[in-house]
Amino acid sequence: MKSGKARRKDGHPLRIFVINPGSTSTRLALYAGGQAVFSREFQHDKAEIARFPHVADQFAYRLAAVETALADGRIDPGTLDGVAGRGGLLRPMEGGVYEVSDAMLDDLQSARYGEHACNLGASLAREVARRAGVGAYIVDPVVTDELADVARITGLPDIRRRSLFHALSQRGAARTAAARLGVAYGEADFIVCHMGGGISIGAHRRGRVVEVVNALDGEGPFSPERTGGLPLVPVLEMLERGEQTPATLKRAVLREGGLFAHLGTNDLREVVRRMGENDDQARTLFQALAYGVSRHIGSLAPALADEAGRVTVAAVVLTGGLARSAQLVHEIMRMVGYLGPVEVVTGDEEMAALAGGVIRALTGAEPVKTYGPAGGL
Repeated sequence: MKSGKARRKDGHPLRIFVINPGSTSTRLALYAGGQAVFSREFQHDKAEIARFPHVADQFAYRLAAVETALADGRIDPGTLDGVAGRGGLLRPMEGGVYEVSDAMLDDLQSARYGEHACNLGASLAREVARRAGVGAYIVDPVVTDELADVARITGLPDIRRRSLFHALSQRGAARTAAARLGVAYGEADFIVCHMGGGISIGAHRRGRVVEVVNALDGEGPFSPERTGGLPLVPVLEMLERGEQTPATLKRAVLREGGLFAHLGTNDLREVVRRMGENDDQARTLFQALAYGVSRHIGSLAPALADEAGRVTVAAVVLTGGLARSAQLVHEIMRMVGYLGPVEVVTGDEEMAALAGGVIRALTGAEPVKTYGPAGGL
């Protein structure tokens, strides 16, 4: 395996190949010295994907896309210094950079903790890394869990809150904001909001995400296609009346709620267009979205309070696709500006964060962690 230095012996910057599989896409990029020098995205037909009984069965299909990108970009695996894959559904673990291990692949390929296309990231990275003779890594997977103990407790002993959020995007955006402000990410506090099809918010305290608004368990504000938090008793009454089944309700909560349920679209640009045509319902829903996001951003301030009750937020960071909406950002900034400066980060943070994590690991700026068999990391 090649040794980790900021620059290679030939004087060129470290070259990191990044693999990010999504439900119907595979995104690939080559980073040199932290800058993207090649990128390619493959869109996969849903019918083609559906022919595979399990996500793990897609490996050869997805690897063919990776090989095509390597060929199109004239990327010789032998010139790589590391390969980064998107982390999948593993057991809860603290964030950071992990070398892909056999135990990790066993859990991902068996879908032990859940099945999603991101489970393929580590396997694909391991295969490219094998050909290159370098290490394969994942960075800040979605199961990153650094919650404070008090944040896990609910009003029912049998139900504990989980840490599921856009960890890779959030940490990447926070690091970008910290660099802009001239502060070290690990020495300051941030509230980071990823706004996409789902919305997650994290309280980042000195580099650890000690509280989150979970995007997958029905918490937080509604989003373009998720309901967010709902009053529980009326939901139970809907089930009692037979208006919803657990299956249809779960589908509504995760895929058919939010803007889609109200307006029939999950595209914020369409909502803004309707607002321009004096659609009062669209305007009200837009304002409710901005208000809900702002309210939940503010709710994380207590997680950052010190022993004297002081809350010092280096920045509120807005990222994700919806952060490209100037109107939405303006409304949120109006309501959360009291917390501190608001930084908007709209670059390709996930891909850059994957590459950046491996570069930090190879240069010794961040330790490489090991994912071992169940019972310990």
